[in-house]
Amino acid sequence: MRVHIIGTGLLGASLGLALSAKGHQVTLEDTSPTAQQLAADLGAGDVGAPAHPDIVVVATPPDVAAQVIAAALEDYPNATVTDVASVKTRLLEAVRELVTADQLDRYIGCHPMAGREKSGAIAAQSDLFTARPWVICSDEDTPADRLGEVIAMAEDTGASVLHLDPRIHDAAVAKVSHVPQIVSSLVASQLRHAPLEEISLAGQGLRDVTRIAASDPGLWTQILTGNAEEVRSVLVDLRTELDEVIGALELGPGSTGLLAKAIALGNEGHDRIPGKHGQAPTTYAVVTILVPDRPGMLARLFMDIGDLGVNVEDFRMDHASGRKLGMVDVSVVPAIQQELEIGLLSKGWQIPESAIEREGTA
Repeated sequence: MRVHIIGTGLLGASLGLALSAKGHQVTLEDTSPTAQQLAADLGAGDVGAPAHPDIVVVATPPDVAAQVIAAALEDYPNATVTDVASVKTRLLEAVRELVTADQLDRYIGCHPMAGREKSGAIAAQSDLFTARPWVICSDEDTPADRLGEVIAMAEDTGASVLHLDPRIHDAAVAKVSHVPQIVSSLVASQLRHAPLEEISLAGQGLRDVTRIAASDPGLWTQILTGNAEEVRSVLVDLRTELDEVIGALELGPGSTGLLAKAIALGNEGHDRIPGKHGQAPTTYAVVTILVPDRPGMLARLFMDIGDLGVNVEDFRMDHASGRKLGMVDVSVVPAIQQELEIGLLSKGWQIPESAIEREGTA
């Protein structure tokens, strides 16, 4: 296909890299000549617009996306026009006001659920969309051939296509993306004036919660204002529960029950997060291994696990404070936890409080 991408930031450049790798003819356009040329130099496509593109993808900031979509529908009268904005309802309403009914039939809103804390073409990755959901917001009036083009393009990036109504999409991303960004940023903001000796105690929990706090303030201001109604609704519910926790910390009658309830409800919600490959949530056993902070040790650990015939479902790593030592948590199916621990111990790895040791002291 001939794909023209308007906007060469992280998503636009990553899309160009992915589609170019699949052999599609990709052209690039950006209001910034430097950004446009950088994306081209990185291999995302060629600078310039084709005479007759099959698809035009608008990957501009959300606050100008509607105007750019309308202009693309006008400039490329035979092309299917789509976008990658993270808010769909308000954008669709804005586009509808700017174009004719015939032009609107050529517009299909999309949102690939992928991104990074870094921005710009320099942060682009050809595999950014691989195994990530790609939401398509079409309706019964969408021509089947144009919908097929957009689906094919999305699947060629390695993404998994989902079809959602725009309002359902916006309600969903408020819960799973937009509010988590706000919460992460607010937690990180509490560290601004904390003494360094306090921050030095930070463990993996803090890093997990604040990872996305490094995101671009300008972009996220546009996203949040674009989905203000849905985000505000979730935050009001969150505020209610937060007020209950604050009240419980006054340690009055019933406070311990309220605190336990808050944590338990969090457990309940956490258990609903999809598991590996989007499958139903699965409870895994976790084996913690102490790994010296030296070149090749992590590779050796996973080589030894592979030699034992064990499949790693997930893993995470933390670093011991003040010591050149890492703690790697390996998630496996519970039935092989003891087998893995016995095998790793026999290969000389240190496993603090293994299941074998616990059984021996029971």
